[in-house]
Amino acid sequence: MAGDSTAERLRVVVAGGGAAGFFAAIACAEADPAADVSIHEATLHPLAKVRVSGGGRCNVTHACVDIGEFARCYPRGARELIGPLHRFGPAETVAWFGGRGVETKTEKDGRMFPVTDNSATVVDCLMGEAGKAGVRLLTQSGIRSVDAGPGGRFAVGLFGGESMLADRVLIATGGTKGSAGLSIAEGLGHAVAPPVPSLFTFHVDDPRIRGLEGLSAPAAAASVRGTRLRETGPVLVTHWGLSGPAILKLSAWGARELHDAGYAFTLVVNWAEPRSADQARLELEAEKADHPRRQISSANPFGLPARLWERLVIASGTAADAQWANVGKDALRRLAVQATQSEFAVTGKSMNKEEFVTCGGVRLEEVDMSTMESRIRPGLYFAGEVLDIDGITGGYNFQAAWTTGWHAGRAMARRGAAEATHHS
Repeated sequence: MAGDSTAERLRVVVAGGGAAGFFAAIACAEADPAADVSIHEATLHPLAKVRVSGGGRCNVTHACVDIGEFARCYPRGARELIGPLHRFGPAETVAWFGGRGVETKTEKDGRMFPVTDNSATVVDCLMGEAGKAGVRLLTQSGIRSVDAGPGGRFAVGLFGGESMLADRVLIATGGTKGSAGLSIAEGLGHAVAPPVPSLFTFHVDDPRIRGLEGLSAPAAAASVRGTRLRETGPVLVTHWGLSGPAILKLSAWGARELHDAGYAFTLVVNWAEPRSADQARLELEAEKADHPRRQISSANPFGLPARLWERLVIASGTAADAQWANVGKDALRRLAVQATQSEFAVTGKSMNKEEFVTCGGVRLEEVDMSTMESRIRPGLYFAGEVLDIDGITGGYNFQAAWTTGWHAGRAMARRGAAEATHHS
């Protein structure tokens, strides 16, 4: 076995150089400066997801003081995260980064970013803090296997063929299908909820939105016909179809249901939320009474983008240049339905490039959520997306990484220090 030179020190091996892995490694090394803590990243690019997140700005967390409300933004893991979030939640995250030179700001929708609007600020902070704490970062050093070793330790095998012994192993490799971390967890006796995509956009090819790429309806609602799935927020037209916060939240809550449907379903969009079709019809009738000579496509009572409104008018069977006075009650009713109950055939999905989150992972009942330690194999810990935890868009997934990473790191150090005291 290689690496016996540090046999007297607590050896902690972190699999995965992402947000959770770095945060755990830093927390562990800061709590136990004598520990030998190393991060093993399979690629050449640690913290790659942090770097590209939020359009390159890094949505660090979400501004919410009510932890119960914050936890409700996790389709999976909400109940289990309440305790950990109380001990290290968004306020502690902001203070942690602020104390290390990364000031944050809050946007209107509650998302929090570094004031620099540059994810490199967060990346540089994590890299710098890891270096200061004595954490060793090894890139192109993916962990292939973790098995029982002598004396209750772990035998860790790397893809390059090397092997070493570790006292603690933290799995923070993410939750994508084929993740080495999930395979390792299963090999050590853990059950894994199969990972499927979450936070994705919907493929829609429809004349009502064709050519409107980049257009956004700021206050809409989206639902999936035949289910209870419904979310509100901006809906964005993209080259592939529909996206935006309402769609992404819908995809998160419906991750398994939509996967089981083969990503083929009927999406219903209320562009004029919170109005019902009847309320919309009454407003259209009032508009007709107030402005009979005005062209119906030139103005609308719902504040929708002009080009989208024109498409809805045409879809309702009314000429775009028709005047309100010439539009009958049936036409107004059809237009109200288009505004509040537009149906779109969804034929697939695209992963949201800034998030690429999955649901699924190591089942939480097999993890002590106060320490992130395995209930099956002492000394084995988990953090981040390898756990069956995922949040909606808006900083919640990074917060889960900081929270689980901090708890795991502190627990690994604390247990190691306790054992050292016991054996002295």
